[in-house]
Amino acid sequence: MKIKLSPFSIIFAIYKSKEIVLRYFLEFAYNGTHYHGWQIQPNAKTVQETLTTALSLLLKNPIELVGAGRTDAGVHAKKMFAHFDYIETFETEELLKKLNSFLPKDIAVHNIHPVATDAHARFDALTRTYEYHITLEKDVFSDETRWYQHRPLNLDLMNEACKILFEYEDFECFSKTNSDVFTFNCTIFNAVWEQKESHVVFTITANRFLRNMVRAIVGTMVNIGMQKTSLSEFRTIIESKNRSKAGFSVPGKGLFLTQVTYPYI
Repeated sequence: MKIKLSPFSIIFAIYKSKEIVLRYFLEFAYNGTHYHGWQIQPNAKTVQETLTTALSLLLKNPIELVGAGRTDAGVHAKKMFAHFDYIETFETEELLKKLNSFLPKDIAVHNIHPVATDAHARFDALTRTYEYHITLEKDVFSDETRWYQHRPLNLDLMNEACKILFEYEDFECFSKTNSDVFTFNCTIFNAVWEQKESHVVFTITANRFLRNMVRAIVGTMVNIGMQKTSLSEFRTIIESKNRSKAGFSVPGKGLFLTQVTYPYI
């Protein structure tokens, strides 16, 4: 005997069978010294894999993390975001404690934000800010987080170069070659060099960054600070759209992602 279900019964059964998926933003920091960057890759220790493994074990479900961007090997993050989906609610403070107890000492989770199900850690980011730290004196206590440059740098010239950046949008000359991107255009909102006791810090904020862009800009500006490259040559480099014309790429260890902004956090 066949049982005939009403349209309402069928709709109700489908509704009951569906799992409600919730989305969360993870806010965290890491020292990237012992990692091959953020993004999961074969035969390499990465931040994404370490965090994903920890979350999956503690939540007892496979978790997929989508980051706000990717950092290269040795690069650090003071404030990074990634989103993940989960089918249940949980006690945020309790999970934070468990995560920070479970994770290695060079990764710390600061917050977990419930967000709308269509929120996206990468595509919804309004701005990203990086800092690059250069020490002018050999310092055995900051070797992992600053690049040692013993030659004096003319910060006035380097800050003049910063002003030139605001005049352009296409920064292909600072992008890693063969990068698979739809555009090389970026809007830079802030760029400045500052002296801080025995080291200098470059801070740059933009709506997006190309792969290796900050490290290539810093390397080119260091050449300006050592008066190996002129300000007029800096313009020519940008307009050339040719990576080989720009300066060297400074080591990743001095680079920090310090801020990512969103319209809802």
